[in-house]
Amino acid sequence: MLSNFLIALREGLEASLIVGILVAYVVKAERSKGLRFIWAGVGSAIAFSLGIGAFLTFTAHNLPARFEPIFAGSTSLGAVALVTWMVFWMRKTSHRLTADLHQRLSQAIGPIALVAVAFLAVAREGIETSLFLYTNAKAAGADSNPLIGLLFGFVLAIALGWAVYNRAIHLNLGKFFAVTGIGLVVVAAGVLSHGVGDLEGAFNKHPAIAFDVQRFIGSESVLGHLLSGTIGFSPVTTILQASAWSVYLVVVLSLYLRKPGRRTTQVPAEVKST
Repeated sequence: MLSNFLIALREGLEASLIVGILVAYVVKAERSKGLRFIWAGVGSAIAFSLGIGAFLTFTAHNLPARFEPIFAGSTSLGAVALVTWMVFWMRKTSHRLTADLHQRLSQAIGPIALVAVAFLAVAREGIETSLFLYTNAKAAGADSNPLIGLLFGFVLAIALGWAVYNRAIHLNLGKFFAVTGIGLVVVAAGVLSHGVGDLEGAFNKHPAIAFDVQRFIGSESVLGHLLSGTIGFSPVTTILQASAWSVYLVVVLSLYLRKPGRRTTQVPAEVKST
């Protein structure tokens, strides 16, 4: 629940800010008739993202048992790769996000182009969210409550996006994305560990065990669920899982924290007011 809350909060706020930038630009450019096309693109992106989630769930439930761990493991690796790219991309481009979106909108002449700009801008966030939420929820176990964290995260993200857009609050977006980026890297390490475990179990029925602490921390306990859903902890962890988790966390965090940029994401004038 906690990790899904973090994912939904970060991705939801990104999407909210993007929508705010698009809407503010169209209004400022006195192209208010284009708002319906912007919202059409946003709605299409949300529907597409939900469809991705439904496809993943349907596929997982209908696969033969022997293929399910392969599908789960491969999906987890894909989600980790996507989220890793996303946190580095946001750190690098957050300061010019507004300018990039404005350039795309200035080149969007007809209704179809406006829909496409809005769809592509929001769909990226939605696909990342759907894929990562699916793999993270699966890693956390069937008894977890991923939807609770998801809903709270999205509600808070939309509220924050609205408040920033209407100048109700001043949020240091640079620091926000930097801190949540670290959190997502930790969560991604856990998803990677579970994905490696799924793939290892599919091809190796007797993997080498790094540690077994089931006597102290049961997988069905509250602590077990909390650790599993946040840092990817498993009471029975193989050497390959522990190695993947450790190497990923050390390498990615080192790169992410190295020479942090001095620029911070400021709320653009177009978003501060309409």
